[in-house]
Amino acid sequence: MNGLVAGLVLGVGLVLLVSAFTSPPRARRRSRGRARLDDLLASAGLAGLGAGRLVGASAASGLVTLVVVLGGSRSVVLAVAFAVGATAAPTAAVRWRAERRRGELRAVWPDVVDDLASGVRAGLSLPEALARAGARAPASVAPAFERFAADHRASGRFGASLDALKERLADPVADRIVESLRLAREVGGSDLGRLLRDLSTFLREDARTRGELEARQGWTVNAARLAAAAPWLTLALLSLRPEAVHAYDTPQGAFVLLAGAAVTVVAYRAMVRIGRLPTEPRVLR
Repeated sequence: MNGLVAGLVLGVGLVLLVSAFTSPPRARRRSRGRARLDDLLASAGLAGLGAGRLVGASAASGLVTLVVVLGGSRSVVLAVAFAVGATAAPTAAVRWRAERRRGELRAVWPDVVDDLASGVRAGLSLPEALARAGARAPASVAPAFERFAADHRASGRFGASLDALKERLADPVADRIVESLRLAREVGGSDLGRLLRDLSTFLREDARTRGELEARQGWTVNAARLAAAAPWLTLALLSLRPEAVHAYDTPQGAFVLLAGAAVTVVAYRAMVRIGRLPTEPRVLR
């Protein structure tokens, strides 16, 4: 066991030494990581949570799991293995929420765009058309449009209110709609209604196609997730038996856990990458 600990410490030291010479500056790395977390939280509709709280929740999840598993099994190796997995759980939950929210918005945007096109065709100003669309929009996006109307009434600044709306929605389709409205406001044009109607038709076709693909691949993805989780659920049950715990406290047992974790992560990431449908990036943010 002492040799295992010494080997782990030596490995961590070598990784830190190499990263000190090959990694980008620390401030830039931190800012990029924080920006990615902020974008993920915004996509999940949790922009008010903050990246710091998400990191704190991850650390707390890992610590609680470490204490619970260590108290139940008396095995440091098993406790560390489950704690590392639990540390990633909050981020995985936020990522799942972001994917679900994107799916919900994908079904909502055609109706919102239709309302905007109707308002523009009826002769409403762009702020009035947006306020009307927000009043008739589903609950998932209505608060953002209501905040836009309140911001515009308070400041009268259409561009700044659009920027705030875009940040609250944090969606590529919303970015496209907002920039179309901004362009129509600044340079004018009589084709905005036609553009919005064409965009609504495209969004409906895209949502229908993506829904069919997701329905076909859903059972395969869920089966792959179950296959990745099954060995660790079995390990959790085995940790209740003292003889199994003792086996994993040996260097050979620790190596088996490390190899199993590596295979699980690589296989799961490969499954996600192969089965992932293309998503539109936020190029107009």
